[in-house]
Amino acid sequence: MQVETDQQQIVRLFEDGDRALIAVDLVELSRILADDYIQYDETGRLSTREEVLNNLKSASIRYISMVSTGRHIRLLGTNVAIVHGSEEDEVEQAGKRFSVRYIYMDAVAKRNGKWQIVASQLAKPVEVQ
Repeated sequence: MQVETDQQQIVRLFEDGDRALIAVDLVELSRILADDYIQYDETGRLSTREEVLNNLKSASIRYISMVSTGRHIRLLGTNVAIVHGSEEDEVEQAGKRFSVRYIYMDAVAKRNGKWQIVASQLAKPVEVQ
């Protein structure tokens, strides 16, 4: 049996996270997002892990599809990594379905031998005219 590298584990973590968001798998998301997880959205609004999970649970936001259009992992030692990239999502919110494109930077940490996302920053890319 081949042991996964840290990079492979982080890629799998993010792929699992995308699937869990679409499926609204709160148990899986609780494994992926650290207890002290925080997220800043494109407006600068802060959400805790509990708030993110509650928004999914209440269906105030629903992810129909997510496509990673670029993901880069930078390992910083043995227990910390920065993951940045972009994605295109199909989202349903307030009864309306729309597409959104984000660029993001996530901090991940290895705790008790397992990688978790500890922080996220989302931004909307500037469209070149």
